[in-house]
Amino acid sequence: MSFPSFAPVLIAINTMREKILESVTALFLRYGVRSVSMDDIARELGISKKTIYQHFKDKDELVFQITHAALVERQKEFEEIERGASNAIEEQVMISKCIRKDISQMNPSLMFDIEKYHPRAWEVYVDHEKNVIEESVKRNLRRGIEEGYFRSDINVEIIARLRLQQVRMSFSDRVFPGAEFDFKEVQLQLFDHFVHGLLTLEGIEMQRKYLQAS
Repeated sequence: MSFPSFAPVLIAINTMREKILESVTALFLRYGVRSVSMDDIARELGISKKTIYQHFKDKDELVFQITHAALVERQKEFEEIERGASNAIEEQVMISKCIRKDISQMNPSLMFDIEKYHPRAWEVYVDHEKNVIEESVKRNLRRGIEEGYFRSDINVEIIARLRLQQVRMSFSDRVFPGAEFDFKEVQLQLFDHFVHGLLTLEGIEMQRKYLQAS
């Protein structure tokens, strides 16, 4: 006796779930999290809220799943950059390109909304920040020192944490009010300041070559 196949049903379920996640991610990036309601999501997708709730318990679950998926993709992207870069300078130039791409698509309120209103998703981000981003920065710093492109007198532990605080600070409307500062400009200025504080004379020359070639 054969059993009925549920594969088509599972594919349909997964496809709808992925469609919801993809559409909601775009909405959050454009408008932030707080300003997007479940009604907005249903209207954007042309489906009922009941259909959304068949796949996600509530908005908080949506935010959690989107945050987790985005961090997994970001980790893969940065690991590929780290493996593919021929030196620490090239790695930072490639990371800078990723930052430029991301901030061109991101509403500045996104991180603030997650931190204030969605603690479960924020906890995932903080864990990622500590165990993935900070360790990646440390590896890049040590690599640059060994290659002679970064100053040998920097304290890797301190400078790595400084970089994380710079990133957080760039999203703060208290420090950089949106009415006074362009979000993209803040991000790029902080990153450039961070990088130039690391470079030796050899590092400055190597960075100039990469920037001229890009």
